Amino acid sequence: MTQKNLYFLCVLLAMTTCALSEWRYSTNMQNANELPKDLDTAHEVIVTQSGFIMELATKNEKLEKELAEAQAAFAKLLAGNRSEKFVNPAQQLLEFPDDKELQAVLDAAKREAEEALQKITYTRSARKEKTKLRSDEFPAHFRREEVTIAIPADTQKLIDEGKLILLRYEAKEVMCYKPAEPYVKRFLEPVFAIVEAPKVEAFRVEMPAALGEQGKYDASVSAAIINGKFGLHIPYYRLQDVFSSSGWTPTRSTIDYQTDLAAEAIEELPKLMIRRLLAGQYVGMDDTSVTLLMPTEIPEVNQECSRTMRLIEKMHEAKRKQEKSLAAKMWAYSGGTDAPYDVFDFRVSRHRDGPAEFLADYTGHVMADCYSGNLSVVLAPGSSMTRMACWSHARRHVYEAREVDLSISAMPLALINQLYDIERRALDWSNDMRTEVRQQESKLLLNRLGEWLNGPVAKSVLPASKLAAAFNYIRTHWDALNAYVADGGLPIDNNWVERLMKRVAVGKKNWLFIGSLRAGIRNANLMTLVASAHRQDLDVQEYLRDVIEHLNRGTAPPSELLPDVWKASHPEAVRTYREVERRDKAELARLRNATRRLLK
Repeated sequence: MTQKNLYFLCVLLAMTTCALSEWRYSTNMQNANELPKDLDTAHEVIVTQSGFIMELATKNEKLEKELAEAQAAFAKLLAGNRSEKFVNPAQQLLEFPDDKELQAVLDAAKREAEEALQKITYTRSARKEKTKLRSDEFPAHFRREEVTIAIPADTQKLIDEGKLILLRYEAKEVMCYKPAEPYVKRFLEPVFAIVEAPKVEAFRVEMPAALGEQGKYDASVSAAIINGKFGLHIPYYRLQDVFSSSGWTPTRSTIDYQTDLAAEAIEELPKLMIRRLLAGQYVGMDDTSVTLLMPTEIPEVNQECSRTMRLIEKMHEAKRKQEKSLAAKMWAYSGGTDAPYDVFDFRVSRHRDGPAEFLADYTGHVMADCYSGNLSVVLAPGSSMTRMACWSHARRHVYEAREVDLSISAMPLALINQLYDIERRALDWSNDMRTEVRQQESKLLLNRLGEWLNGPVAKSVLPASKLAAAFNYIRTHWDALNAYVADGGLPIDNNWVERLMKRVAVGKKNWLFIGSLRAGIRNANLMTLVASAHRQDLDVQEYLRDVIEHLNRGTAPPSELLPDVWKASHPEAVRTYREVERRDKAELARLRNATRRLLK
């Protein structure tokens, strides 16, 4: 992001400099001696020059404005706040004496806040007290090595002389760490022969199937590699260092080969996740750019594979432009609680054909950025999808334009924050309970916001200002923004999917590019497993090991290895500390909201 902004600033500065130089040149080009002798002709030259100067002045003014905006955006990226925070929390304390129904709802919310404040405060205090009483001992399953402290020679002399006695030893524990320990399993296969031919092998009981024809590496090795690359974002050359510290230094080709073998073993599981996702109620989607290296040869035409056909098209286009790489896309699709999977889909181009194919038969709700490509998919003729829009985007537009008029922007920001306040209160509720509170409270707030946006105050904002554009954004996508109120199982925003994009952003800082179409599809499948396991707070490496092993040996169906299903049967592999962190964070947010609602 920083490099792109620096490049953008440089381009703007160059354009501005060129425009100014051209302006100066044009104004100095014609001097008095060069003007025609004929008065009418001289007037024509002057009028032409004046028009040219005015045109350049307009261009220069536009460039200066764009440069100022780019500099402000760049400064915000470097030092600005990333979160949207109100300077004065009291801005969010709304009173609506003219709307008795809405005011009654807000009063009830305040009474509920009093109860929530007492309950959450008591729960957090009791939990802190319980934490204090916990033992600081290290887990019992850790291996213990006893080290007896040597008695100094002068002290031992006093003991020998009978002046001191050793009273006791007191134990103090210090945790140590060493790199993971590779080890080798040596399988002894029983080989049998019939009595009549005792030296001729008749049959043997073979070891369980391992990955690859040679079967030299266990599934645990592939799991460590995949978790390292796609879970911890470590490139292959640094994975070599990680493994080398434990005594094994694999080649990068070995690491990549193990990744390939695992991807082949698990390929049915991402397909099942996609089917479950598309049978669900809701799909959130987002995308980010990735670089695909130019293949050495154009692949054979395969009309049945849209990805191959798109690759051929993009390769011909890139060769005409003499480019060495292709701009590809990694799409992310995330389901709701009924299909809790995060699916990645690699596409060769930036075209809309990715989501158009992925969502071709989908009939549920879809939330995505409100740009034309996404809208053309969701709103295509014959589509049965219900479009949703993200309130986080809407709030961000208003928040970033608030400096235009703080007094006007305060009202919509406060109303939107009230909507989020309701969502935080209802975070752990059932879908039915959440639907009820949205119908009773959120709907009234949305009605009020809609009236305000179409009222005289909002329309008094200068039409060309950013704040007016922010208000128009909400008006344009009003129905899609209101869709979430109808069902408690639908989210208010697309933040989870946007955070999912960080996996790709952080990852490509390390692996930089994708080597081929096949590698892109492989990576998307493996990222799907890692992200979906992470969503369930699983020990990702242990989950991958078990999944790879079972699918490679055919000892469990894919339906039993879905992350949410696997979690229920493997409680020991759940990272409970992540669940506790999320619970504490949600409680703290509700505590702050309750406190804010009670401010007078």
